[in-house]
Order: sequence, then structure tokens, then C-alpha cells
Amino acid sequence: MQVGHITIDAVSDGSILAPPTFVFNKPTGEDWAPHQQFLDENGQLVFEMGGFLIRDGERTVLVDVGIGPHSDPSRTGSFMKSLNALGVTAAEVTDVALTHLHFDHVGWASDGERPLFPNATYRCHQADWDFFLGPEPYDDSLGVQLMGGQRAIEILPALAERVETWSGDETVLPGIDVRGAPGHTPGSTVLTISSGNDRAVLLGDVVHCPVELLEDDWEMIGDVDRALARRTRMALAREFEGSDIPMAATHFPGLRFGRLLPGTGMRRWVFD
Repeated sequence: MQVGHITIDAVSDGSILAPPTFVFNKPTGEDWAPHQQFLDENGQLVFEMGGFLIRDGERTVLVDVGIGPHSDPSRTGSFMKSLNALGVTAAEVTDVALTHLHFDHVGWASDGERPLFPNATYRCHQADWDFFLGPEPYDDSLGVQLMGGQRAIEILPALAERVETWSGDETVLPGIDVRGAPGHTPGSTVLTISSGNDRAVLLGDVVHCPVELLEDDWEMIGDVDRALARRTRMALAREFEGSDIPMAATHFPGLRFGRLLPGTGMRRWVFD
């Protein structure tokens, strides 16, 4: 995706297949009948893992860094290879912006003892840092058991001296604005990338599958506060419907961008 003079590339860490009726609160195939474009040929939901690489000629920024090396190598763990294939080494990354701190977004941030991007500043929402590393840290062990990887509590402490946090809506880097979108986690954030009159939006885990922008009452099992997450998604859907602004999220198939279009009775999603 080209946004003015800024380039955004997908950095895949692999993908995981899951029954769609397991991931969302809609338990029947009938609910998914209008949304077959988001399923593979076997009716499975493809959950991409990985993040995005943003380059503007000055800074080399990663937004989320996948599930990490401690994962099932038959499915995931390819993030660094994907980054290298784009011509970037870990040492060249200047910033790592984390939309939230679930283990499948911070997996390559550290090896538990040292940051894996040695020259980068790590950035995240203060509310998430407190939620995942506070006196009663969030327990993501079930997700790790299902998907592989390491718990966030094992990954994040090594970043403590390299972290800069945000607490509100602000510009964190030239051309990159953050905006609170709580519910999936307390500090869940969307990023707007802008250059001149061009914009694109990275949704983090506010949306896992575009279907959540089409169906207002759908909930995802991983949302910490499902009701708040639903309200956040509904507000974003109404804001961006028909705006022609490209959007992508870390778990979209192929990490592809798309656009939310108005429709008769239901919004529509079109991949770019």
C-alpha cells in the first residue's frame, strides 16, 4: 500500500486455520452464509499472523511483530524471514509500534532476555503495559496453548528500558497517529498512516476479520471486554463506511487492505 511517499508492506509470520463458529459468537454455518469470501475452500477462517512494515525514507517502523519463534514451525514463525525478504534486517528497524500486547502481536519483540530489534524504540499504550505487566498480569496462557508462542509476561519485561508509551490520541512518529480503540484490550489502538492527502488505517485487533465491520452484534472470543469492543467497532464502521480509506488488520487473510462500502441493508467489504 502506497500512502503518499510512505510505503506499507505486509510482514507475514504465517497463518492459522480455525473454524469460524469457534472464533465468534455466531455458532452456525447459516450466520456465515453471506460471508463466504472470508473463508477458505474448506470453510475455515484464515488467521494471518504478522505485522506491517512502514518506510518513509527516514524511519523503518514495524507495527506488530507476530507470534514469535516459539510457535508451530509448520504454521508460523516466518516473520524475520519475511522481513529480510523485504530487504530489511532487524538492526535497521528504528521503531516497533504495538497496537496492543497480546502474545501473538509481540512474539518477536524479544527473546525473553533482550530486544530482538536492537536499535528500535518500542511503543505501546500505557494502559496495555499496565494491564499485561501490572500486579495481576493478564493471563494469556490459553491462547498460547492453542496457537503456540510465549506468554506476554515472558516477552515484555526485556523491553522495559526501551519502551515509550502513549496515553491518548496523538502523533507518535511523523505520519503515524495513534487513536485509542479499547475493548479487545484496555489499550487497544488503531493507527492512521498519512502523507499529504492520502491516508490508510491499521486496525490492530479491533477487527480480526472484516465481517466484524459488517455485522454489528458479532463478538470475538478474545475480546477482554466484549461489549466495549463491539461499541468501538460499530463506531469505526460508521465512521469509515464509504470513506474510501484503505484499512487492514493483522489477522486479515494475506494482511490485505480493503475498503468498507455502504450497501443495501448491510455494509460491504472489498479487498484491494
